[in-house]
Amino acid sequence: MDATVDPAGFVTVDGERFRCALGRGGLRADKREGDGATPIGRHRFGRVFWRPDRIRSSPVTELPRVAITPSMGWCDDPGHPDYNTLITLPHPARHERLWRDDPVYDVVVELLYNTDPIVPGRGSAIFMHVARPGFAPTEGCIALQLNDLLQILRIANEKDGVIVPG
Repeated sequence: MDATVDPAGFVTVDGERFRCALGRGGLRADKREGDGATPIGRHRFGRVFWRPDRIRSSPVTELPRVAITPSMGWCDDPGHPDYNTLITLPHPARHERLWRDDPVYDVVVELLYNTDPIVPGRGSAIFMHVARPGFAPTEGCIALQLNDLLQILRIANEKDGVIVPG
């Protein structure tokens, strides 16, 4: 099962369409850090992170699951050796926090983009996560309503991923 992105703002999985938000910078094959673009290609699903204080039980999925703690972050500093990896806070390099005040990262699916190998500056923290109200554009991620994201996770495994067409 692959989730296929429609540039008009939908993800299709097993014939079912779900509304989504994409990167403010559009879809790009030549993704760069900070451009706000969603990277083109097939990106396998990695770990699923969730906020145990907001989502009472671990999402139902065959993917590896990790409960988010307040000390978790993701390094988005291309000049640091931890670039595009999960980090422990505090951290000296530029990063984003996974424990957010808003619900955007209540459930986060790591997309294995720029991971093997990690190329500094090619883009970091590309996730599937919860959409903001009105499906506001993301910084390059794919965002869905919480229930839609959880529905996709129920049938996902480590061989699956998301296809962003060029």
